[in-house]
Amino acid sequence: MSCGTCDNHHHGFENMMVDYYELRSKLELNYDELRKRNEANIKASLDPNRDIEKIKSQIIEQLKAEQGLTSVTVCFTDIEGRFHMLDYDKEFLLDSYDNLTFDGSSVRGFTGVEQSDLRLGVDWESLKWLPADVFGSGKAIVFGLIQDRDGTPYESDFRYRLKKYLQELHKQNGYRVNVAVECEGFLFSGRNAEQSYKSINGFKLVSEGGYYHSLPCDDLRLFIDRLADAQRVLGFKNEKDHPEVAPSQFELNYSYTDALHAADLIQIYKLTAKQIAANQGMTASFLPKPIAGINGSGMHTNISISKDGENLFFDASGEENLSKFAWEFVDRILSNANDICLILNSSVNAYRRLDPNYEAPNQIKASAVDRTSMVRIPLGNKKSQRVEVRTVAPDANPYLSIFSLITTGLSGPLKESFSSSRSDGNRILPGDIYCAMKHFSDSPWVKETLGETSTAKYLQRKEAAANRCPKELGTIVKTEEVIFHHEVTNQYLWGRF
Repeated sequence: MSCGTCDNHHHGFENMMVDYYELRSKLELNYDELRKRNEANIKASLDPNRDIEKIKSQIIEQLKAEQGLTSVTVCFTDIEGRFHMLDYDKEFLLDSYDNLTFDGSSVRGFTGVEQSDLRLGVDWESLKWLPADVFGSGKAIVFGLIQDRDGTPYESDFRYRLKKYLQELHKQNGYRVNVAVECEGFLFSGRNAEQSYKSINGFKLVSEGGYYHSLPCDDLRLFIDRLADAQRVLGFKNEKDHPEVAPSQFELNYSYTDALHAADLIQIYKLTAKQIAANQGMTASFLPKPIAGINGSGMHTNISISKDGENLFFDASGEENLSKFAWEFVDRILSNANDICLILNSSVNAYRRLDPNYEAPNQIKASAVDRTSMVRIPLGNKKSQRVEVRTVAPDANPYLSIFSLITTGLSGPLKESFSSSRSDGNRILPGDIYCAMKHFSDSPWVKETLGETSTAKYLQRKEAAANRCPKELGTIVKTEEVIFHHEVTNQYLWGRF
């Protein structure tokens, strides 16, 4: 039985909220205008001959001109891959962008409390205008570059390190690294389904449909359609979208782009998916294997390298139309597969996915046809020829994983123990995170590439998560492997252990 007084109070509150939103007059751009702005900014940022200072000035002028824009979100990614966002008042940001600081000790894997302050630079050319119906009105987001107290680049900011490495490759060799990912996820009933997960209950699926067939207006399909619309206005070059093999699983594909921009898009893709799902009373999850007994989720990473507009991975007379340069790239990745496995599969849960019974790529080999191979050679032509690394999980740090794959493919050692046969399938990836940590910690190549400090930090975070989870995976996805996952947990959940 309802109380009339409470009902009146509730309706009064709703009316107050309506008045508030009507009076705010915050920026709300239509989708055509959003798309034009974002595509123009992306085009300018991808021009190898761009004037970065000119772009910075243009972006700042755009922000100043928008009276309805009240704040700007500056985002960054920690060493494990978790996405962090700080909202700055627009006027404050424009006045103080060269002196932004944040508490690094509150971000696991960054600094300790005794040296907590870090600086946050602004990578202006990465600015994106956000759709108001998804994120609220008056919103824009820009990626940050983390700096140490003295203003030098922070070693454990792999977005910065990937950016710098790509710039050096282009300057020294004229290379452009092209990357496209196929990032899968699940849609679950209820908000915050991961944080409230209990192994005895598991997750509740929102759709029982499967590969390619889901009713046009069921919850999964409506979610996919909404996400695809948002991606277009954010500057994604959409290709196709569909439900995946497992029930309530989705995948939205978009075109390749510069490797740094591709990594940024992964974070925006996941953020947008999570927000749209929450708006619909559901949860978008990028756990690699949230439900035992069905297919898990991957983030197949397609890579090619071009120079002066020519795809260096293509050779019409080469094996599978791959050039010698491309096969050497593949061989180095296969040779160091175990060493970088912890980077590409960064959680306890990720090792459930590496099961060939569910099309998962646990064999350290390359193949044009076998989807259980770590590296697949897709059908391609002069424009599209590439290699596809199928081992990458959707919860991997996109900057760290792409950085590791490119550096390993171009410069990694070819070990004496590595078989010259790329297709024998005798070597398999680690079956659990402890085995992966051992390979990672013993690898001179990892320490050389990541640096001693970042290697130790990353390993410490993985050990801390692993030690809070059951060592034996078993057939039930355990509560601990979900709530202590780096993309799920927070200080409150972590402290309950």
